[in-house]
Amino acid sequence: MNVDIGNALESVASPGVSRESLERLDEQVAAAHERIETGMANGEHGYEALNLPERTDPDEIRAAVEPVADADALLTVGIGGSSLGAATITNALERVEPRSTESRTKSDGTETVFLDNVDPEWVSSHLERLPLERTAINVVSRSGTTAETLANFLVVRDAFESAGVDWTERTIVTTGESGPLRDLANRHDLPSLKVPDGVPGRFSALSAVGMVAAAVCGHDLEALLAGAAAEAETLSGSLFDCPAYAYGATTYALDQRGAGVNAVMPYAESLETYAEWFAQLWAESLGKDDLGQTPVRALGVTDQHSQLQLYRAGPRDKLVTFVTTEEGADRPIPDTDVEDLAYLGDATLGELLEAEFEATEASLAAAGRPNVRVELERVDEYELGGLLYGMEAACVLAGELAGVNTFEQPAVEWAKKATRGLLGGGEFEEADAVAEKTELRVER
Repeated sequence: MNVDIGNALESVASPGVSRESLERLDEQVAAAHERIETGMANGEHGYEALNLPERTDPDEIRAAVEPVADADALLTVGIGGSSLGAATITNALERVEPRSTESRTKSDGTETVFLDNVDPEWVSSHLERLPLERTAINVVSRSGTTAETLANFLVVRDAFESAGVDWTERTIVTTGESGPLRDLANRHDLPSLKVPDGVPGRFSALSAVGMVAAAVCGHDLEALLAGAAAEAETLSGSLFDCPAYAYGATTYALDQRGAGVNAVMPYAESLETYAEWFAQLWAESLGKDDLGQTPVRALGVTDQHSQLQLYRAGPRDKLVTFVTTEEGADRPIPDTDVEDLAYLGDATLGELLEAEFEATEASLAAAGRPNVRVELERVDEYELGGLLYGMEAACVLAGELAGVNTFEQPAVEWAKKATRGLLGGGEFEEADAVAEKTELRVER
């Protein structure tokens, strides 16, 4: 990926970063890079994620999914980092029609559905619709105890049994070395893969956690890892030589200057789920100690008509991150006899998309609003692998510069304990806070 931070400079935007400030910040980037390199070399928790391009084994993943490789549908049961990486990869690489926010149907076959919510109506609607006898189950949980994932898996298993389908012949498990899910996999001799040690869920897209679904859908796992490896090669001690560090350092500097919101706006429909993945990566990694940018999900050109007004004329607390592609499918716009629309007849949808992006980017710059452009050649396995790896490296760098522990998530753990306590899963003081809620009710 390439990154253009020109519209984040102080000469263009407010808040903005001067070239001199970036050069001073580069000394901190060099020190942070040294820490990252040490963490990677020692396989330290979190930093190990940046070693995945060379440590993930595509053959092992393909062997595990081979029993269900001919499935018509893949039902991934996971939540957060156990789902979003896989969804980002398969949704980006599928050719979708019609547009859907919940499931995508690939033109050559496998439908992918991600059960990452326990809304009973939503779960039931998928289970009632899918051809279970031709559906594979991909259940993912590092601990094997994640309440939402295990609850959904029990519901899915029951649905398969009720339909007379042997779920043990349709299930792949990705989990840790021990825990209830590992025990279940061993008891039923299920194909299973291991969540890599030292890799938090939100950094695991380029491991079995994110790549089982891609393998079932027939995507090129080697190309995903090769793109990530190429991005890893760019990591160096200067933000001016490394696109990932340029992005991480610039977002950090803008956050320090008041841009506490980072609106991520891909200009490719297939990357809509990527914005969801980025939101978890950024929020869960950097939102600590009263610090951290708030990630906002957007989609070009759709959200030009819903959010751009705020980004251009609202509070000066936002950075807009565009993700663009140089190549993609195109379709001519038919000629029309409507005089006012005649100019469209000489264009294509791709040209219109590009013009919309350039106009939006220029609009923000003209209003002095910081924005950054992340460029991909196209949406394919290689470029996507590079994008995911690059943003993970950018996030790690931003965390180093901010002085937070990028790889923990104590606030998430607090809520998990409260939920378990409410369901009778143990004594947790966090559950007591629910009963202590302050109320000021206004009733109809």
